Amino acid sequence: MDIKDLQTFVAVADAGGVSVAARRLGVSKSIVSRRLFRVEAELGVQLLARTTRGAALTEAGITFRDHAARASAEIDTAKETILPTGELRGRLRVAMPLTFGPTHFAPVLADMARQHPQLHIHTSYSDRFVDLIAEGFDCAIRSAYLQDSNLIAKRVGPIHGKLVASPDYIKAHGSPESLDELVTHQALMQGTEAWQFMDGDKIVTVQPQGRFKADSATALAAAAAAGLGIAWLPDCITYGYVASGALVPIMTRYPVPPGAAYVVRPPGQHPMRKVRVLTEILTEYFKRNPDVWGLDR
Repeated sequence: MDIKDLQTFVAVADAGGVSVAARRLGVSKSIVSRRLFRVEAELGVQLLARTTRGAALTEAGITFRDHAARASAEIDTAKETILPTGELRGRLRVAMPLTFGPTHFAPVLADMARQHPQLHIHTSYSDRFVDLIAEGFDCAIRSAYLQDSNLIAKRVGPIHGKLVASPDYIKAHGSPESLDELVTHQALMQGTEAWQFMDGDKIVTVQPQGRFKADSATALAAAAAAGLGIAWLPDCITYGYVASGALVPIMTRYPVPPGAAYVVRPPGQHPMRKVRVLTEILTEYFKRNPDVWGLDR
């Protein structure tokens, strides 16, 4: 059985459809369909039941999928082992946040591409929540990880943040001194998120209220500098504003708990070596460049 046919079946099984698997593999849907046909023809059983919403594994498909995934992973490992000097090849699809992905993470990907000339890196920059499985991404870089997600996350470094407002806003509305007072102020938010603060050893959650929302931390920083309200933002976004005096830290008695950046990937026993290498590079990058993230400012 051809290894590409086997890998294609696993991709379709994990993605739940031909279209998504085709995007992930970088081939046409017709090629994926032909590969699936060859696998089923050779086995003499139906592995996937095609539906209007995608493809669902049959009972035989469920059994065969785990064996096929292990076999594909072993082949990938064997191929990687014999590559010269750990060279990577193939395609790596990464979803990155638009807010600080182009400025902070893009140089890391560029360096990875330089080190591995056989590797094709395709990056999508967006602050929306990307569905890795449905959209065919190998991994994503996220500054928050949903604990109830079935995705697998690996922490690569800390991201610190603080509450900020402009001098004009503070002059007009005052600076909140307590968590109870904070909810009476205009909050600049990405959605309906909750804000967390440290009150001594305790973490306290606050539900802020506000009329200005944006799906970009950069846009929220600009709105805060324009005097529209109070923003809870990472230091790597606000340090320039704070250095110039356009924004000032507030409520420093209640620091924001440190967040983190994660490499997030779809579920599976064997992460691709390309994803493992990217994770290692990012972890080292955070260790070498704390100032880039505003941690010492």
